[in-house]
Amino acid sequence: MRKIILSNEALSDFCMELSLLIRAGVGTADALCLLAEESDGASAALLAELAAQAEGGEQLSAILEGAEMFPAYLVEMVRVGEQSGRLEEVFEGLANHYEAQGKLGRQIRNALLYPSILALLMLVVLVVLLAKVLPVFDQVFAQMGTGLTGLGGGLLQLGVVLNACMPALCVVLALAVSIVAAFTASASLRMSFLSWWNRHHGEKGLSRKIATARFASALSMGLRSGLSMEQALETAAPFAGDTAGAMERMENCRNRLFAGAGLAEALQKSDLMPAGSCRLLALGFRSGSGDTVMAEIARRLEEEAEENIEETVGRVEPALVIVTSLMIGAILLSVMLPLIHIMSAL
Repeated sequence: MRKIILSNEALSDFCMELSLLIRAGVGTADALCLLAEESDGASAALLAELAAQAEGGEQLSAILEGAEMFPAYLVEMVRVGEQSGRLEEVFEGLANHYEAQGKLGRQIRNALLYPSILALLMLVVLVVLLAKVLPVFDQVFAQMGTGLTGLGGGLLQLGVVLNACMPALCVVLALAVSIVAAFTASASLRMSFLSWWNRHHGEKGLSRKIATARFASALSMGLRSGLSMEQALETAAPFAGDTAGAMERMENCRNRLFAGAGLAEALQKSDLMPAGSCRLLALGFRSGSGDTVMAEIARRLEEEAEENIEETVGRVEPALVIVTSLMIGAILLSVMLPLIHIMSAL
């Protein structure tokens, strides 16, 4: 079977539907058959194949792993649900987990997409002004027996160069538009770009907060599924990031946990989660509701990451508009002021 990466939205829907059917007392094989009947195209074929394997007595976790279309984290959590007898709760938790990941992913996509489109539009406006509009003003000045000098003259020369390079500029612009379009349409391309970005810039700022939110969500899912603290930490580890710093913090947390420290203490001293969240988690474990408190912490961290994404976009877009407006204003003033001076002299 060809390996495909399912989207977070598709994974969330799949898990939620299975959770509802299992809660209603429907067996795994029958649940997959019902989902196949309600689907069409490639989804129906996939679900029918999974149902056929389930009817043969194979474990659902092994079936999902063999399909090579489901994340390793989902497969591992389903295996845990089968062993603990809490498969319904596991699927419900996975549905919420992937729904949150999908929402965060959409916000990241929009945060990258809108500024890119805006920057391209602003660049087109500037090129048109320099390459097409300024030469018209130069002709006007020539008819008056003078020419553009100073800043206006320099910009005119730049416009001449840009006009000569217009075919190449059109190719570059088309390439840029294609990249933005591909980034918008392809989830795998966005994941590859974000993976590269996190490896190089994941230790600070917004990237660090997003990784922390995802790690907290995965850790919450593990605790709610009945895993021990050590097992929950191991299943959530890939979500903490793949930078050298993240791996070092994770190893530090493991060592503290194996040395007898509580999960909240290990997370705080290894700097995997904010101190305030760790203190709240410690209180949760003392009261016997650590999994519930961890779910609330994950929700708060996800909201904080979403707010930071919105704030970043809110700063970038006005900055682009202001910078471009100033550049356009400078171009027009460099032409209009000499023209006004000449007209007043006449």
